[in-house]
Amino acid sequence: MLTSGMFLQDRYEILEQIGSGGMSYVYKAKDAVLDRFVAIKVIKSEYAQDTTYLTKFRAEAQSAASLEHPNIVNVYDVGSDNGEYFIVMEYIEGITLKTYIEKKGKLTFKEATSIGIQVARGTEAAHNKRI
Repeated sequence: MLTSGMFLQDRYEILEQIGSGGMSYVYKAKDAVLDRFVAIKVIKSEYAQDTTYLTKFRAEAQSAASLEHPNIVNVYDVGSDNGEYFIVMEYIEGITLKTYIEKKGKLTFKEATSIGIQVARGTEAAHNKRI
């Protein structure tokens, strides 16, 4: 796990953890070279030694980097630093859909349809690239 103030590759300053999943953490960071905020997905240490998972992680980064669509975040970089494997992505300000639903409760038909269409359009873009 990374902490605030750490740097990856002497370029990405970790600001705060903004999410986590089963196999990775996501951090908000500052790109010191391009002077912008980014999101960095970092593999959890228990998976960093698993060559099969690392291969899948790199393939995910390469696949995602080939996509350009308004409903899919852009991938800017992929790398490793002192055993930390990461993907650098576009940072989108706001809350997750999960948090939105938890705060709002039941979505209206119009909201649910709009969200579903956006997800489907992003998925279609990925399928069109055979991902």
